[in-house]
Amino acid sequence: MTALAARVRAIPSWQVTLGFALLALGFLIAAQLRAEGPLVRYTTQERSPLVTTALALQTQQEQLKKQILDLRGQIKGVEDQGQGTTAQQRELNASLEGARIAAGLIPLTGTGIVFRLADSTHPVPPNGNPADYAVTARDIRTVMTELWLAGAEAIAVNGERVTATTGVLDIGGTILVNSAYLAPPYQVSAIGPTDMLDQLGKSQGWVAFIDTRRGHFGIDVSFAEPPTVEVPAFAGSLNLRESRAVPASPAP
Repeated sequence: MTALAARVRAIPSWQVTLGFALLALGFLIAAQLRAEGPLVRYTTQERSPLVTTALALQTQQEQLKKQILDLRGQIKGVEDQGQGTTAQQRELNASLEGARIAAGLIPLTGTGIVFRLADSTHPVPPNGNPADYAVTARDIRTVMTELWLAGAEAIAVNGERVTATTGVLDIGGTILVNSAYLAPPYQVSAIGPTDMLDQLGKSQGWVAFIDTRRGHFGIDVSFAEPPTVEVPAFAGSLNLRESRAVPASPAP
């Protein structure tokens, strides 16, 4: 025992300190590795329940939208019954109809184009960001902007009519459009002139979007030009934010 104590005392103090430091470092590394396992599993699995929840919410929202559209149809029917035959009444009704179309309150059908955007199937590089390989709200906003510039007259995303107040935001693994949570893949439908695709091909912004998102990250961007494209009416709530009196036009 005395020999062992003497041997321990003979060990330089710096070796003892280094030994304790290495022991502590090994403990920290082991703890970190144990903690990273659940974190990685959570990161890769967290999107699945979010998408499932989004699909359930979208089903409920579609039922509510149908009820809203039915009620609006009944209201419009009552208004139509009150239409008169004078030129002024016809003009007012035409103005009301135009305002409804501009506000997205009337479903439209016509020539157009439909885009489908889906997440990339490319493997994410070791130093890559998984979010770069998924369709984001920014992608949807870019497609919408380019379609407006190409002459689109009405746009819908997964059946959600795009209006002047529509917001497109990333929420977890889903995208929020108006007040609806949408899950991939995303379908952007647009009604407009027959040359919209040609106009998109001339846009530098569209070419850059395709080269980056589809060419580099592998985002699936496909399109179709069916004979007719349907864009539903906006089914969200309308809030009057400001009103003002409009002076009457002088009589002719």
